Amino acid sequence: MREELDASFDEPGVPVWAVFGDLMAGLLGAFVLILVCALGMQLELASKLETEVKQRQAEAKRLQTLEQALAGPLAAGRVTLANGRIGINGSVLFAFNSAELQPEGRQLLKSLAAPLTAYLKSRDEILMVSGFTDDRQMRDNARQFADNWELSAQRALTVTRALIEAGIPSSSIFAAAFGSEQAVASNADADGRSKNRRVEMAPTPRPSNANAKPRD
Repeated sequence: MREELDASFDEPGVPVWAVFGDLMAGLLGAFVLILVCALGMQLELASKLETEVKQRQAEAKRLQTLEQALAGPLAAGRVTLANGRIGINGSVLFAFNSAELQPEGRQLLKSLAAPLTAYLKSRDEILMVSGFTDDRQMRDNARQFADNWELSAQRALTVTRALIEAGIPSSSIFAAAFGSEQAVASNADADGRSKNRRVEMAPTPRPSNANAKPRD
């Protein structure tokens, strides 16, 4: 029996180092694959972070430029600037339930036209003029407007036309109406309703005409 066991050890078999080498090669391949994936994810994350930082820096510079352009009206408290939106209280521009500009409002818009024109030209942007109202229904003295949507639209158009008359190119401005939507304060009290009756102006990127078909 002992002789048979001794003979079995002498028989040739699978080399241990070959098996070990194959195992290590497989482990090394798996490690390299994991490392490559990790590096790829890290590079992608770094690229996204760099892009986000650049976007934030560009936005901060844009807001700073806009603030500098409107330094005079902002210092006088005639307009507000929040998140790139220029706000004007509705009572400065219009009488209650009216879409006709008051003299003070027209003069304010004239003072804004030149700095806004220069800003829009320097950045190749356009100006969106938005009208907002409170949530109260139209009264007898405002029956010429069907609802708050129509009143806000007419006010936005009035401001847009006044700015065009003051020098902003018509190709660099457009009007939008929001009615009583997007309130900035509660409509439950007079002070809140006064804040909601407003006009906002916001520079926005100019739409690309790259895909526009040429007219005949």
